[in-house]
Amino acid sequence: MTDFDTLAALVEVAENLIPFNRILGLRECRISDDGTVRIRVDRRDDLIGNFARGYLHGGVISSTLDVVGGVAAMMGVVGRDLPETQEDAARIFSKIGTIDMRVDYLRPGVGEWFDASAVVLRTGSRVAVTRMEFHNDQGTLIAAGTGTYIVG
Repeated sequence: MTDFDTLAALVEVAENLIPFNRILGLRECRISDDGTVRIRVDRRDDLIGNFARGYLHGGVISSTLDVVGGVAAMMGVVGRDLPETQEDAARIFSKIGTIDMRVDYLRPGVGEWFDASAVVLRTGSRVAVTRMEFHNDQGTLIAAGTGTYIVG
């Protein structure tokens, strides 16, 4: 085994290598020992959907949920096929894509920052399913979703 840091590689993908994630300002990607993935997004004026009320755009919410669900799906794959090099990681990560996603918007996107989390429900040889939640800075659940990702 090498000293390749798989978790650091996942964080690098989520925060820096995908240009759209940089536009959203996704940061502080963390992966807990129990496998829960979390990503933070801060409220910015250019991410507002309802200008009259200052609510976060639903597309920002769904995109953030998709990213956190995708990182959780990657964790499910890594649990089976631990990469030992950056090339191995790139090979594994490049196979992952969203097949389907459902988002239930429960409350307006009000807050100064938001925390998205995801856990893997099941990882198979070809498909992973995740459960995601999107909370504001007060801990209020704003949206919840499930995602299905191709992983093989």
